[in-house]
Amino acid sequence: MRSDTKAILDDLKINPRETYDDVVRRLAKSAYDDEPLTKEEIDAMEEGIADIKAGRTRSLRDVMKDLGDDEAIKARGQ
Repeated sequence: MRSDTKAILDDLKINPRETYDDVVRRLAKSAYDDEPLTKEEIDAMEEGIADIKAGRTRSLRDVMKDLGDDEAIKARGQ
C-alpha cells in the first residue's frame, strides 16, 4: 500500500483501532444510495437539463449581483 493511501485511510478512521478493511467497507457502503429517485426529482433534473440546453442560465456573478453580494465574487478576482 502506498504511504499516501495509508495516510488517507488513517485520517478516515473513526477510531484508531478501526481496521483498514472496516474503513473501506464503511466508505463503499456509503457510496450507494438505497433510495431510488422519485418521479418529481427526475422531472426536475430533466427540466434543468432542458434549461441548460436552451441557454436559460445565468452566471453566478449575475445572481450574486442581483442578491447584492457581488463583492464576494469581486474579492475572489473572478
